[in-house]
Parts: sequence; structure tokens; C-alpha cells
Amino acid sequence: MSIRHGLLALLERGPRYGFQLRTEFESRTGSTWPLNVGQVYTTLGRLERDGFVVPAGEDDSGHALYAITDKGRSELREWFSTPVDRANPPRNELAIKLAMAVGSTGMDIRAVIQTQRHHTLQALQDYTRLKAQALVALEQDQNRDDVAWLLVIEQLIFQAEAEARWLDHAETRLVRLADAVAADKGGADLKGSRQDPQRDPNQDANQDANQDANQDANQDPKPDSKESPAQGSKQDAGQDRGLLGALARSRPRRR
Repeated sequence: MSIRHGLLALLERGPRYGFQLRTEFESRTGSTWPLNVGQVYTTLGRLERDGFVVPAGEDDSGHALYAITDKGRSELREWFSTPVDRANPPRNELAIKLAMAVGSTGMDIRAVIQTQRHHTLQALQDYTRLKAQALVALEQDQNRDDVAWLLVIEQLIFQAEAEARWLDHAETRLVRLADAVAADKGGADLKGSRQDPQRDPNQDANQDANQDANQDANQDPKPDSKESPAQGSKQDAGQDRGLLGALARSRPRRR
């Protein structure tokens, strides 16, 4: 929040003294960013040093007045025409808190999110009630301070809504990440079980059966007086389809 430019904007309407500037600043912003008088006078001293304001005498009550200079008006116009810089955003305590919680051992990040969400939604309800009050005041008196306060409170509402959506998004992302990690761990465990050196009894039994079948197939068939060795092999293959491949490989050659 640029206090110096805010004070210049108030001084553009005419000379003001320190406490008056503080009151009008808080009235314009709805005391969202309260100031103390010492802070106001410190800022006025810097503005005077930079040539943006000058002393303007005293009012009837003896308050020291300040007035904006032409240089101060140029500075104010430049501030209004320049967009707020988003290249270097201010530190966001909530974003920093969640970022640090991700790498903390034994921290329940979802609990942190739920606690913040409860607070944000409560603030959103409070802002909504204040907006209703500002709308009533605006209907009764079209005061520029009421319009300014309404804009500020609506910005706070939109900011709180965006924060609540971001918290929901953060929680969803953490849940998906946890599921992905669990799935990867389960796949690794399954892969390890497939490489278990302990043999399956059923697998051993099947292998023994195949070995016996291959041994039987490799034995020379006893020739019959009426059948040639080749014909006997064909008959065996027809009787046992399960050993067809083995019999075909072990078929005796004609002499």
C-alpha cells in the first residue's frame, strides 16, 4: 500500500493537516489499512523533502497544513497511470506457510488448509455484511467516501473468494499426490513379489509334468510289424494332441 501516494491524492483536494489526512484516509478505505498519526507526519516529511508537498500555514485551530505542489501532482498522475507491478509480488504469508508445511516432517497439511479455510470463509461472511451496510449508506447519501469504501470491500470479497478456491485446489492436489505415491509404492511391492525366490508348488508340478512328457516323447517308439515308425508316430500324435509338438520334433527318420 503506497501511503505517500494516498496522501498526495487527499492533498489534491486542498490543504490538510496530519490528523485530518489520517481520518480521511481511513474513511476512504474503511479503516482496512489503519494509520497512526506519527506515520502520517513521517510520510509528510519525506514528501516535503522530495518536493511533492510544502507547508501551507495553519488553520484557525493552529494545525499545520500541507499543500501539494505541481511536482506532487505529476507524481500522482504517474502513479494513477502506472499499473501495479506484479513481477515482484509481495510476500504472501499463507502461500509461504503451505510451502513450508509440504517439506515439514509430521505436519498435517490438510489440517493447516482446513483451519485457514474456516478463517477465510468467516472473513468472507464479515465482508459480505459490511458490503450490505455500505450499499445502504450509498443509497442514503451518494458520498464519494462510501463509493470508495464499497470498492475496497468488494476487492476484499473477491480476494477471499479466490483464496478459498485456491485452498480447495491445494487440498485436491495434495490428495492426488498422496494417491499417486501410494500407487507407485503398491506397484513396487507387486514387482518385488514377482521376483520372490520362493517357488510356487503348482509351478514346480507343472514343470515336472512337462519334463516327463518330453522324456516320453524322446524315447524310440517300438515298431509294429504292420506299421512303419513314421505311421506309429502319427497315430500317437492323434491320440495325444497335448504332446503334438514334442512328438513332431522327436519323430524317427526313415532308414
